[in-house]
Amino acid sequence: MLKVNNHTQIPLSEIEFTAVRAQGPGGQHVNKTNTAIHLRFDVMASSLPEAAKQKILAISDRRLTDAGIIIIKSQSTASQQRNKQAALARLSEMLAAALKPIKKRKPTKPSKAAVQRRLKKKNQRSQIKTMRRKPGRDDG
Repeated sequence: MLKVNNHTQIPLSEIEFTAVRAQGPGGQHVNKTNTAIHLRFDVMASSLPEAAKQKILAISDRRLTDAGIIIIKSQSTASQQRNKQAALARLSEMLAAALKPIKKRKPTKPSKAAVQRRLKKKNQRSQIKTMRRKPGRDDG
């Protein structure tokens, strides 16, 4: 089971792993072993609750296809098992972020003292600008 958060767990049977050859330099060993991992998770076919599926599909992430499949590639280590663990960790982080509840905004207003300070500063600034005018001009 992959634990996403306190309420959500995903059976590993719903996650598909494919071993592929890693890209980049690595010597002779890299050309003959499949150490990189492609993780595929079909959100719609999963056992997640419908509300969770909709939240996940609503995120904007390049790893989520239009068909609702999350694809994660991991090739950071030379071990297939460690790449698999890294891919699972990234999937867990991605799903946890998508399922995190949105905080409701509490509207606030400035205190009376803050309003009075602002108005006092505005009045002082107004006085300074009034004093800069040429004498005799009265175009308010």
